[in-house]
Amino acid sequence: MTGPPDFAQARGRRQKVLAAGLDPGHWYPVEYERALRPGTTLATSFWNRPIVVWRGHDGSLHALEDRCAHRQLRLSAGVVDGCHLTCEYHGWTYRGDGRVVHYAHDLFGRAEPEVRVRGYPVTVRHGLIWVFPGDPARAGERPVPDIPELTGPRPWPRMDISYVWRAHHSLIIDNTSDFTHAYLHRKYRPFWDARLTRHRPTPDREGVEISYDAFIGGGRFVRHFVNRERADTTSIDITYHYPYQCSDTGGYIKHWLFLLPMDRRTTRVFFLFYFKADGIRIPGTALTVPYRLTAPLMRAVSALTARPTLSQDGAAVEGEQRGYERHFAAPAVELNPAVRLCQDLTIRKWGEHLARNGTDARPRPGDRPRPGPGPGTPQSP
Repeated sequence: MTGPPDFAQARGRRQKVLAAGLDPGHWYPVEYERALRPGTTLATSFWNRPIVVWRGHDGSLHALEDRCAHRQLRLSAGVVDGCHLTCEYHGWTYRGDGRVVHYAHDLFGRAEPEVRVRGYPVTVRHGLIWVFPGDPARAGERPVPDIPELTGPRPWPRMDISYVWRAHHSLIIDNTSDFTHAYLHRKYRPFWDARLTRHRPTPDREGVEISYDAFIGGGRFVRHFVNRERADTTSIDITYHYPYQCSDTGGYIKHWLFLLPMDRRTTRVFFLFYFKADGIRIPGTALTVPYRLTAPLMRAVSALTARPTLSQDGAAVEGEQRGYERHFAAPAVELNPAVRLCQDLTIRKWGEHLARNGTDARPRPGDRPRPGPGPGTPQSP
C-alpha cells in the first residue's frame, strides 16, 4: 500500500477516523453571508463534490453542482444573470433548481432538451451561508443549530474566525476536544492546568460530552477584560454535537465550531465565539465595558490573541496530517479517552451513512478538489 487506506480497508481507530467523511445529511457552512455580494459566485466543495453558490442580483442565494451538464466546465466561472447562472462556454443558463432554462445558440433543429444538474438547499443563519449536501427532502429535518444568545435586540458580543486548514476534519475535532495541548499555546496561555473530569456519550448517543477543570482566559491581554467576580472561568464543558462542536465556560464564554470537509485532507473551519456582555470589564475596575464598545474590543481580541492562538492549532493539525500520510501504518498512541469517544462517534456515523447510501460516497486516497479558485473564495464573474 502506497498511501493511507480508504475506510473499508482501514484497520484500527486511527486509520478509520482519518478515512471517514461527514454525513452529508446535515447543514454545512460554506462562507460568511457578507462575503458573497450580489452578482458573484463561490467555488467550494463538500467531501470532494464541487459546489457553486451564487447570489443573484436580487440578493437570492442558490447552490448547484459546480459542473455544466454540456461540456463539464465549472459553473462557478460563469456569469450571474439576474437570479440565474450562465456557463461561460456556450451560454447555457441554469436556474436555482439546476434546470437549464436558456440555450444561447442554435439547437440544430432539435427540441429543447431537458437538462439539469444537481441542486442543493441553501440558507443563511448566524451570518453564515449554509448548504445541505444530502437528500434535499431531508433538509427540513436537520435544522442549523440554534444560538439564542445571538438573536434579539441585544445579542452577545461575538468574534468570527475562519481558516482553510490542510487537515482531515477529525484532527480538528481532536484538537479542540483535547485540553492537554496547553504547551502549544505557552506564549498566549488561553488555558492551562486542564484536568479531564467527564467524558461520555450524550443520552441520544448522537454526541459526546466532555468537561475539564482548567483556568480559562488567562492570557496576557484577555485576562484584563474577564470579570472573574461574575464569570467562573475554572472549568469548561464541551459537546461534540455531530457534526458540530460547542463549549460553555461558566455561562459567560461560549463557542461553536462548524466544519466544512472539502476533501480528505482539506477542511474549512468556522469558529464563532461569543461572550456575555456583563462578564467583560474595564481593566483595573469592576465596571462593565459599554455595550457599544464590545465590537471593537472583539476585533482587538481577535487580532492580538485569538487568531495567533488558533493559527498555532492550524499549524499543529496540518503537521499531524502530513505525519499521518507518511506514517499511516505506525501504531497509534492516544491517551485522552475523550478524544477516543469523538473518534468513535465520527467512525460510527460515517459507517451508518455508507450503509444507507452505499460505498460510492468514499473519496479515493489522494483525491483532491478539481482545479480552480482557492477553497472558499468568492469569485466575480
